[in-house]
Amino acid sequence: MQVYVIDDDEIVRDSLDFLFESRDLACKTFDSGEAFLDALPKLDQTRASCIVLDIRMEPKMSGMELFYSLVDIRERWPIIFLTAHGEVSLAVNAVKQGAFDFFEKPFADNELVDRVLDGLHHSGRRLNVVAQSEVIKQKLDSLSARELSVMEAVLDGYTNRETADKLGMAVRTVEIHRANLFKKMGIKMGVELINLLQILDV
Repeated sequence: MQVYVIDDDEIVRDSLDFLFESRDLACKTFDSGEAFLDALPKLDQTRASCIVLDIRMEPKMSGMELFYSLVDIRERWPIIFLTAHGEVSLAVNAVKQGAFDFFEKPFADNELVDRVLDGLHHSGRRLNVVAQSEVIKQKLDSLSARELSVMEAVLDGYTNRETADKLGMAVRTVEIHRANLFKKMGIKMGVELINLLQILDV
């Protein structure tokens, strides 16, 4: 698990780095949104991670601007904002738009660490879903046109006989396509197919 701290205040960066490392959480700090974006392509995006982000950084990219630019990864990597007293309404608005949480400075160390751990666990679950989705998509791409037609019938609850009548083929042919479908998707029952496809909708 990995924590990324983005704050233009060196004292805050150093104190948070020490805090997270003391709790056995790997931490990497950045002094600006630009620095984080420059490093992003090289970061391991398959690793459960959480971003702790100062909401107002000067004079360059603000925390909110960075937040908006991270739309593609913030579902996988939860973002926790750090705010000053006068910025709470801004942070609340960010949470409504998808931020994981916010903490007003000064904050309690243990509460921040606990929430970061929540974010890391959330990240792990989301990354697992993403990985599963990719595998399922690959399996679906391997299906023939006939197997896809049979799959739709299975999802609609059709029997082999009903599927044969609907698709204009022999029952035995349906059975073969159904067997191939189940083998390629790695399932044994129709309900498993429904469960797999639901993952794509998460």
